[in-house]
Amino acid sequence: MKTYGNHRTLLLPKERLPLKESNNTTLSQKINGMNESILSLWVLSSPLLLILISLYSRTQSGASCLGIKQGLRLASGVNFLTATLGGFLVWQFGTVDSLRLGGSLGLEIRLDTLSLLMFSMIAVLSWVIFRFSIGYLEGDNRHGLFLGRMALTVASVQLLVLAGNATLLWLAWVGTSLALHRLLVFYPGRHKAQMAARKKFIMARFGDLFLGGALLLLYVGTGTDQLSGIFAAATSGTLAGGIQEGAALLLVLAAIFKSAQFPTHSWLVEVMETPTPVSALLHAGLLNAGPFLITRFAIVMDGTTVGPAFLIVVSAFTALFASAAFLTQPSVKTALGYSSAAHMGFSLLSAGLGVYAAAMLHMVAHSFYKAHSFLSSGSVIDQVRTQRVAMPKRMKSPVRIAASLFLSFAICWGIAMLLGVSPLENPALLVVGTLVMLGLTQLFAPVMDSRRSGRALAIAMGLSAAVATSFFVLEGTMHRYLGTQVPAHASAPGWMQVLMYTVLVVFSVAILLQVLAPTAKAYPFWHRMGIHLRNGFYANSVLDSWLGTFRMEQPLTVPQPKLATPPSQPTPSTPEEVAV
Repeated sequence: MKTYGNHRTLLLPKERLPLKESNNTTLSQKINGMNESILSLWVLSSPLLLILISLYSRTQSGASCLGIKQGLRLASGVNFLTATLGGFLVWQFGTVDSLRLGGSLGLEIRLDTLSLLMFSMIAVLSWVIFRFSIGYLEGDNRHGLFLGRMALTVASVQLLVLAGNATLLWLAWVGTSLALHRLLVFYPGRHKAQMAARKKFIMARFGDLFLGGALLLLYVGTGTDQLSGIFAAATSGTLAGGIQEGAALLLVLAAIFKSAQFPTHSWLVEVMETPTPVSALLHAGLLNAGPFLITRFAIVMDGTTVGPAFLIVVSAFTALFASAAFLTQPSVKTALGYSSAAHMGFSLLSAGLGVYAAAMLHMVAHSFYKAHSFLSSGSVIDQVRTQRVAMPKRMKSPVRIAASLFLSFAICWGIAMLLGVSPLENPALLVVGTLVMLGLTQLFAPVMDSRRSGRALAIAMGLSAAVATSFFVLEGTMHRYLGTQVPAHASAPGWMQVLMYTVLVVFSVAILLQVLAPTAKAYPFWHRMGIHLRNGFYANSVLDSWLGTFRMEQPLTVPQPKLATPPSQPTPSTPEEVAV
């Protein structure tokens, strides 16, 4: 493949490529045009079919929606075929940009390793969620309309990850929000869901404005809305520094609002009255738009300062805050909401540090985990009620607990050194890996802070080493897979090293406090902190007052019973007469 400006020419081996044909058009140009036509036809067939199903669902009424169910089954198969075709095209030709449909302001599809990864993940998740949804509201008169709205939402997400120019990217970004809103308000009688949907709608509009501003800046700075042209300008250095910094900051703000980062997260933990498939689609799919956006524009983000720094601060705080709030929630779905905000924070933190492969790896793993968590939330409750994990009796020794933290550090850094991860050449990857390994302190602490045998400690160390090895190997595999779609690993500038090591210290202290929590139950201060965390430090109430959400609340009215008085008797006027 050769690149000339913004145009690609696909070349066959020389022995099969004649120099010219009679019409003065090379065979390579014909093959290029043919491949682009196939790409436009087949890759777009998946979202177009889902859009047609959504339109058809609006014409159906009643509980019978057999045609819509069959259409979703067909669409799931087409999704897998499209992903297979896309994989072949990317493997054969690398990055492929389709023909532009609709002129200079038309739509363009881009197939590369990143879009193929996201599209394949959506194909699998949508297949599972569609199967669950087909039987979820069986017999409901609006079942077909619900399935149609689900199809439209999935189609919008597919167009978002396949977008090859700024116009389609922005339209799909807005479309995902509007389609999701129709699902969140599916039951008008569920007032709490309506309130949460209103907050989500307002937050999404801010995200739309920020993304639109970023894309407009990039268009002004490069003169093109094609993603390939924007990336080429950012790589060559022809994009002005001020425009690049401004666009990066606006992209970060758009991702923060889209992925429910603090303080825009309140709607995510309050939207639990929606149907379970909607929750699964939201947490496993649409929240990923933030990390995807930052990774898609990784070449633009690379070399900027303000945007990544702001993203690191906000996402790190969100990950820490939401994780702590998650541990205090009595409701399973509310806990899962805080969990999703924390996971999105960690993905965005990894992207802000420049470890985009780790961000994508974590995002894919979280998507499948969270879809399973919501779709099986009922059975999980039953299992928790019938199972209790036997924990060893703790000695409550601060020295032993601190030793468990340092052991996690030692295993992580030792495995990293063996695998060739240098703290000087790639400190960001080492910090992200250490943050992952900090979670294993929960595995070491009960063992080291008890009278367990050395065999138990050896098992814990072996599991930790396996986790560390898996993380660094999988991150390296993902980085090689993404290839040129993300910048290569490089040493971090001074300001980023200060930020990343500050984040590492703060997270380490938080882990120590969590491990020491069982020993602090008797202290009133920590008891009050647990109550404040359960209420999310009341950030939801502050946001509600700003947005006027409280004005939507319906007053609680208790119907008063009416005492019927026989018409032949006078109305009693005293308590004695009532008693008689």
